[in-house]
Amino acid sequence: MENPSAQKLINKIQLDLFKKGFDAEILIADLKKLREYSLEEQNPVLTKAIRLTYEHLEANNAFLVAIPDDEPVDEETELVTDGAATNENNIESLEYLISLFSDLSHKNNILDLREYNKAFLAF
Repeated sequence: MENPSAQKLINKIQLDLFKKGFDAEILIADLKKLREYSLEEQNPVLTKAIRLTYEHLEANNAFLVAIPDDEPVDEETELVTDGAATNENNIESLEYLISLFSDLSHKNNILDLREYNKAFLAF
């Protein structure tokens, strides 16, 4: 995201996760605010990823989606991830997803956001 306020919010989210740990309520509120900035930047993949992230957190009170695998995904096969979905909070995956929000200039970041979106919808 290019908006300086959005970058500050992303940094706040990352710092909160590092210092305070996982707090679904604060995270959801911050993500909803971040989504407003993404709407201004008119990036539908990012906006959808943020919405699906906070909806997933609201529904599960945890982040249960694994980091997308680096291997290319065949259209006819199921989504391949580093690990199967579990009932454990996957903070590493959440931290990675949030890091994707800050720099969309890399093609792979957009591709990973699309994989996260598919994983959220399949969850």
